Amino acid sequence: MNEWRTSSYSQNGGQCVEVREHACGTDIRDTRHRDAGHLTFPLDEWRSFLRDLRSARF
Repeated sequence: MNEWRTSSYSQNGGQCVEVREHACGTDIRDTRHRDAGHLTFPLDEWRSFLRDLRSARF
């Protein structure tokens, strides 16, 4: 799997979420609680979320 990464908007990589993209979808986890696990979203749902986020629908 790919490496976890944080947003470029995040200061010092803390208090945010980390994302790891892979062929089946995207994993999301809290940087402060990495050991608590992660959520996985199918690729089509993740793309739809990003599209809506970029279009300011939220």
